[in-house]
Amino acid sequence: MSTLLWVVFPYAALTVFAVGHVWRWRSDQFGWTTRTTQLLERRWLRWGSPLFHLGAFAAIGGHAMGLLVPKAVTEFVGITEHLYHLVAVGAGSVAAVMLVVGLGLLIARRVLEPRINRTTTKSDKVLFAVLGFVVAMGVTATVVEQLVKGGFDYRETISVWVRGLFALNPDPLLMVDVPLVFQLHALSAFLLFAIWPFTRLVHVWSAPIAYLWRPYVVYRRRSAPPKRPMAHR
Repeated sequence: MSTLLWVVFPYAALTVFAVGHVWRWRSDQFGWTTRTTQLLERRWLRWGSPLFHLGAFAAIGGHAMGLLVPKAVTEFVGITEHLYHLVAVGAGSVAAVMLVVGLGLLIARRVLEPRINRTTTKSDKVLFAVLGFVVAMGVTATVVEQLVKGGFDYRETISVWVRGLFALNPDPLLMVDVPLVFQLHALSAFLLFAIWPFTRLVHVWSAPIAYLWRPYVVYRRRSAPPKRPMAHR
């Protein structure tokens, strides 16, 4: 069971993630979009979208730092474990609040606004359910394990396991004694990777980064056409 959960499932999810994107691009390029509903409703979106995206970017950055950077590296540059824990919990709590509030507003918008609700597809419902579970487990892990119970050293277990996945040498035994909420958070995150290519999340790879260096678009006011002389009767 440990091998199935912590070796087979993650690699299967990452395979579906990679192959699914290729399939989606080759078969549904016109559907490679956010399917924005900004024209239908802006009041909820004005607050929910920035909070969700900023919180998501902060959470992704924090996860990358905590999972991919070994403890020896941070200690080498002079960051003590206590300082790392304070910064991680503090910044993670701020990101979690932004993420929860933003996602809550976006989900409420989907449910409470009739016009938005009618545009919600089955893939949107699955995406919001899985994404909501991932966020809920992450917030619970931060609050319960890191704040209430005094902290769990995931850098000695989960981080080593994740780096082992990328090195093609994962050790499933590292995850056996990890608290359940962290296990559910990790498994649901890989489930999110598996459904990613079949949802609106593909728009992440189409961010308009080229706008940063493309030439300026010059707009000129159209000159008024010359007036015709009035005919004399």
